[in-house]
Amino acid sequence: MTALFTERLETAMGPQKLAYRQQAGEGTGLVFCGGFRSDMTGTKATALADWAREQNRPYTRFDYFGHGASTGAFTDGTMSHWRGDIPHILDHLCEGPQILIGSSFGGWLSLMAALDRPQKVAALVLIAPAVDMTERLMWARFSDKARDKLMREGLVYDPSEYDPEGYPITKALIEDGRAHLMLDAPIEINMPVRILHGQKDDAVPWDLSLELADRLASDNVECHLIKNGDHRLSEPHELARLIELIEALAL
Repeated sequence: MTALFTERLETAMGPQKLAYRQQAGEGTGLVFCGGFRSDMTGTKATALADWAREQNRPYTRFDYFGHGASTGAFTDGTMSHWRGDIPHILDHLCEGPQILIGSSFGGWLSLMAALDRPQKVAALVLIAPAVDMTERLMWARFSDKARDKLMREGLVYDPSEYDPEGYPITKALIEDGRAHLMLDAPIEINMPVRILHGQKDDAVPWDLSLELADRLASDNVECHLIKNGDHRLSEPHELARLIELIEALAL
């Protein structure tokens, strides 16, 4: 399937294009928001596309600025810039309130979108949400040597099993991320939220999801743990559980 593009109208980086794929259907629309350095052709995004097609559900998936088929350099991205991507998709492609399905980094961005466009978000389904990741999962874990190099040179490579070269992390990303931290105060989101997290996740600790659930203002929050699940949660039984959570909200 060929990626389509939507023009990004407002961005600090100048005119950019976000790649997306969209399926028509009936009922509440679904928007998949992928992970850090991931794209819309991943296992979860594709499995949900197949399910949505079978169920005749509207479904949109896309690539953030500097990710996948979208334009822009990844290392030019910051949380302030990426924060605008989901609202842009909601504003220009989606009719009515949507269920946002946010994976890892996309979970944090989905929470931001729910704050920025509450009228366009019906519910959140978050998969191992990497809330406050620039501070909790990057800066706090960096060695003194890595921190010093980042501050001096503006760039370090964070080792990852998903990228043999490591993820390029910029000083701008870390510093800008501090303006978007959520877990130090109540999060004024009042909508259904479902969280799915594997207890063998070595990228995003599962107790971060419990902390998030406690911070959310909504009373309609459920946190579902998969004891043997890792960060990907892409096994057939894990995808089936994800779909069950989405289906219950999309009635």
